[in-house]
Amino acid sequence: MTKKFQTWEQAVQWLRQQPDQQELVLAAYYDDPLIEAAERYRSSEEWAEIRQFLPVNRFRALDVGAGRGIASYALACEGFSEVVALEPDKSEIVGAAAIRSLAQKTTLPICVIEKFSERLPYESNSFDVVFARAVLHHIKDLDAACSEFYRVLRPGGKLIAVREHVISRQEDLPQFLDEHPLHKFYGGENAFLLKQYERSILEAGFHSLIRVAPLNSAINFSPYSLKSLQRKVAEGVARNNLVTALFVEKALALFWPILRPLLNAIDNRPGRLYSFIAEKG
Repeated sequence: MTKKFQTWEQAVQWLRQQPDQQELVLAAYYDDPLIEAAERYRSSEEWAEIRQFLPVNRFRALDVGAGRGIASYALACEGFSEVVALEPDKSEIVGAAAIRSLAQKTTLPICVIEKFSERLPYESNSFDVVFARAVLHHIKDLDAACSEFYRVLRPGGKLIAVREHVISRQEDLPQFLDEHPLHKFYGGENAFLLKQYERSILEAGFHSLIRVAPLNSAINFSPYSLKSLQRKVAEGVARNNLVTALFVEKALALFWPILRPLLNAIDNRPGRLYSFIAEKG
């Protein structure tokens, strides 16, 4: 029987104590010390690829749904003069209190605001970037949130929303929730159709929308490296046949630029990850 928890903090505390869940804890950056988890994220292939989308102007950054503050830490290390971490959860392990502790220990310019994304307590044209890691699919009013992101960005500012769960049909949502490794403990997960994300972003006023498909970047397939991702795909194709798996893995490595678009096109996994980068005109 799956354990159920009243708070996400309780769920994470329990996961940390389970020997068979340590890989998941590390992949989600739920391990302590927090500063080491944050530094591991900043040094990850995921962040290395996100870095290329950061704006040239690095005065103020807004990290919405900041969680433990790992992205706030990474943004501050990239030279932003001020990083505002928006996190409604007060938790000392997975919320605002954890971020405050991280900011204090590192003396980085991170301030914490305990608010939700749909109504931001900031003037228009206040930020150079709005960063959201695995946030949009949790938001109840996606249109309102994207409109707020647009409002608080300066002209030329960027929305960077990464690792968002996508479903092909609304009927796929129950399957995604059943298969999600964390939803069963506390709930709260969700996914939208690809066109819902894009419509909300574009109708808010953003332009130059870049859509990053699941297999196109470590932003989405992290914690896998490209090599370990190809091995995972090969194992799925080979179905426990070692010789076939080795052959498929080598073929994937050799022909990846050709095969990747085809694999993206046929990838209908409920909850697969997309990322979105858009600019305010």
